[in-house]
Amino acid sequence: MRCAYFDCFSGAAGDMLLGALVDAGCPVSELRAVISRLNLPGAELSAERVSRAGFCGTQVRVVVDAAPQPHHRHLAEILKIVSEAGLPQPVTDRAIRVFRRLAEAEAAAHGIDVEEVHFHEVGAADAIVDVVGVCAAVELLGLQRLTCSPIPTGYGAAKCEHGELPVPAPATARLLVGVPLAECDVRAELTTPTGAALLTTLCESFGPPPAMRLERVGCGAGTRETPGRPNLLRVFIGQVLEESAECDQVAVLEAQVDDSTGQMVAYACQRLLEAGALDAYVVPIIMKKGRPGQLLTVLCRPEETGKIEAVILSETTTFGVRLHYATRTKLSRQTTTVQTPFGPIRVKIGRRGGQAVQVWPEYEDCAAAARRAGVALRAVQQAALRAWADDYGT
Repeated sequence: MRCAYFDCFSGAAGDMLLGALVDAGCPVSELRAVISRLNLPGAELSAERVSRAGFCGTQVRVVVDAAPQPHHRHLAEILKIVSEAGLPQPVTDRAIRVFRRLAEAEAAAHGIDVEEVHFHEVGAADAIVDVVGVCAAVELLGLQRLTCSPIPTGYGAAKCEHGELPVPAPATARLLVGVPLAECDVRAELTTPTGAALLTTLCESFGPPPAMRLERVGCGAGTRETPGRPNLLRVFIGQVLEESAECDQVAVLEAQVDDSTGQMVAYACQRLLEAGALDAYVVPIIMKKGRPGQLLTVLCRPEETGKIEAVILSETTTFGVRLHYATRTKLSRQTTTVQTPFGPIRVKIGRRGGQAVQVWPEYEDCAAAARRAGVALRAVQQAALRAWADDYGT
C-alpha cells in the first residue's frame, strides 16, 4: 500500500501541503490541467524552489490576473464549482468532503447554519485551488493511505477579515478536536483552517510515521519567513507495512511515581487496563533525591493517549507524563481449548508467519483445575501442553 506521512513540524497550510506533494513528484503540468477545469478566470498555478531558514522546498502560488474574483462564496457555490469541473470522481469526492468539513467548523464557530456560512479567505480562488490541487495530487501520486504527525498551531493572535482572532483560529481549533497537538512556542498562526480541514479530512491517523519503505521526500514552503525555524512541511511517501496481527503502532506513556502506596499504584494499573490500556506495569526506581519510587509504563493505541493520560494524572501522584510512539512486532494470538484428565483447559498460541512460536495454557483455567483435583499447578499445565502437542503440535 502506498502511503504518505505529513510531517507538520512548522504547521500546515493548503499551499504547503500542495508544495510538498509537488516537491515529492506530482507533475505541475497535470495539476494545471486540473485547475483549468475549475472555471476560475485568470487563476494559474506556479511552482518554484525556495529556501526557508537554510532548507530548500517548493513553494506553490496561485497567480490570479486582473479578472475580478469574488472573495466571498457560500458553500453551495464552491461545491458547484467542484462538482461541475469534470474531475475524476475520487478527486471531486475528497474536495467536497474537505469543504463540507470546513463549512461545518466555520458554522459551529459563528453559531450559524452551514448553508449560511460566507467563506471569506477560504472562498478566494487560491484556497479553492489549494484544496482541489491537494486532492488531485493524492490521486496523481497513487496514494492509498494518508497519515500525519501531531500538529503545532502556534499561539497569540492573527489578523483576518473578521478582525483579530486568537490562534489557533476558532474554525481551526474545532477542526483539530481529537487530533494530537504538538507543543509550540511560536507566536504566529502556523496551521490555517484550510490546512487543518485537508489533514483532518484526508488523514486516517495522527502520530508517529508508519513503518514503510521510503521512496520519496517532499518539502512544501509557506510564504512567511520565521527566524530560526524553517517554514516547511515535509511529506514522506513509500510502501507501508500495514498493521497486522504481527505488527502495529502503540503509544508508550511513562510516569515516575513517589509518595504513593502500593495499593494506589495497583489500583491505578487496574483502572488503566479498564480504560483500554494494552498493558501497564511498574518498575521500582530510585528518584533524584534518593527516595524509592516506581516507574509506571503504559502501552495503548495512539488514538487513546488522551484518555490514558487522564487516568494516570488522576489516579497517581505524578505531576507529568512522557509520551512517545513505537512500532511493535508481536506474535499473532490464537486461543484453543484442549481436553485433559483435569478437564478442558484453554491454551494460548503465539504464531509468527503461521508457525507456532509460543504455547502456554491459560493460568486461571489451570489454577481452578488444580484446586478441584488437589494436584500441583504444574501437573495441570504439563497435561495441557501434552494435549495440545497431541492435537496440534508438529
